[in-house]
Amino acid sequence: MILQLNPEICVETPLGHGLAVMVIDYGLNHNTCWVVALEDDGQIKHFDSNDIKLCYNHTYNINLKGKKE
Repeated sequence: MILQLNPEICVETPLGHGLAVMVIDYGLNHNTCWVVALEDDGQIKHFDSNDIKLCYNHTYNINLKGKKE
């Protein structure tokens, strides 16, 4: 199953910040694959779900524990 995210989700990856634009689910025996447009250079990369972390979002108060004041 392929799901296009609308709106996109801000995420942190091993290669830096980006926008998750799609999620690909290959079934029970595989981790979910996230398709991310990287912020620095616009490259489109695929990441395993274990490599993705939500960024802090001021609008929706997502990931408040990661926020540094």
